[in-house]
Amino acid sequence: MKKQRFTAFVKELNVRMKKEPITLRYIHILGTVVFFTSISSLVILLALYLNQRLQTSLFLQNDHLSSNPLTSPSLSPPPPPHGSDISDEELMRRAAMAPREAVMNETHPKVAFMFLTRWNLPLSPLWEIFFSGHEDFYSIYVHTSPEFTEEPPSVFYKKRIPSKTVEWGRSSMMDAERRLLSHALLKPSNARFVLLSETCIPLFNFTTVYTYLMGSTRSFLGSFDDPRPMGRGRYNPKMLPHVSLSDWRKGNQWFELSRTVAAEIISDDRYYNVFKDHCRPPCYIDEHYIPTLVNKICPEMNSNRTVTWVDWSRGGSHPARFVRKDIRVGFLDRIRFGSNCSYEGEVTNVCFLFARKFHVSTLEPLVKIAPYLYGI
Repeated sequence: MKKQRFTAFVKELNVRMKKEPITLRYIHILGTVVFFTSISSLVILLALYLNQRLQTSLFLQNDHLSSNPLTSPSLSPPPPPHGSDISDEELMRRAAMAPREAVMNETHPKVAFMFLTRWNLPLSPLWEIFFSGHEDFYSIYVHTSPEFTEEPPSVFYKKRIPSKTVEWGRSSMMDAERRLLSHALLKPSNARFVLLSETCIPLFNFTTVYTYLMGSTRSFLGSFDDPRPMGRGRYNPKMLPHVSLSDWRKGNQWFELSRTVAAEIISDDRYYNVFKDHCRPPCYIDEHYIPTLVNKICPEMNSNRTVTWVDWSRGGSHPARFVRKDIRVGFLDRIRFGSNCSYEGEVTNVCFLFARKFHVSTLEPLVKIAPYLYGI
C-alpha cells in the first residue's frame, strides 16, 4: 500500500513538472542544487573547525592527567626539595599536574617573581625596599648560571632553583623560563607569574603592583604579527602543519602570566618541540614560542601587551641601557605615566609596572628616590 502511494506521488510530481515552463523547472532544479551544496559546505567547515579545536585541546593534555588523583583542585604534587637535581622532564611533569587555579589554605594569592639572571642581583637593595612588609603576598625564584654558587642576601636568600647553562637566543633560554615557571607552579598559592632580569626595577610600590596584577583577568604578554624580516622572516615552513605563518607571533621575552596560561605553557610538548627543532638563530625562540603558543591556544586570556618597559628607540638587537646620569624623577615618571593602554575595559596611563635595562650604577640614585617612587 505504501509503495503504491509513493509511486502515485512520484507520477503526480512528474506530471506537474511537465506542465511547468522549462525555465521554471530549471530554476527549481538549480535552487535545490544550490541549497544542498550550501548545507554540505557548512557541515564541512563546522567539522574542520571542531577538529582543529579538538587537536589543540589534545596537544595540551598529558595522557596520564585524567587518571591521576593529583589533578584534583585541592591537591598539588610535592615540590622538589631545595637544591634537588630532578630532571626537567620530571619537574615539568609535576608542574603540569598542579592545580590550574590558585589554591589558598588560609593565605593570600601570591605573585611569583621569577628572576632569570647570569650571576648576582646587583639591584637587590632596591627590590628589598619594594618587598619589605609584604612577605605573605609574594614568592621569589632565581635562575642563575650553574657555576654561580653565591647565595644572594636578604629576600633572595635560598631562592635559587637548580639551574643549567643558558645561551642567548638558544632554546636553553626558553628551557630556563619553563624551569622557573615549573618551580613556581608547584606552589598552589602562586596566582600570577612575572619574569624579570637582573636589570629590572619596580616602578611602583608593592601594593600597587599586586593590586594591578590580581585585579586583571588576563595575562600581560606582547604578541603581535610583525611583517618585517625580524618577524615573519624568521618563520620556518618546516613547522607545518603544527604552526602556520598565520599563527606566527613575536613578543617581549619578559612576560606576566595568569596561573591558567602558565599551566598551559608547561603542559605543552608538541609545539615546544617544533620550535626547538625549527626556530634557531636568527630565529630567537624566547621572542616567538610563548607569543605564538598563546595566540594559538588561548588568545582570549591575553591582554596582548607587556607590563615591562624597555627602550628600543636607539635601534640594534638589544634595548637601550640606562646608567647613573639617566636617573631623574621626570625620566621615571614618563615611563610610569607617559602611555595610555586598556586595563579591564578602561583606559589608563599606568601601563608599565617594571622597567629594564638599568646598570648597577643606577642603584644609588634609585634608592635615594625610592621614597618618592614607592610612597614610603
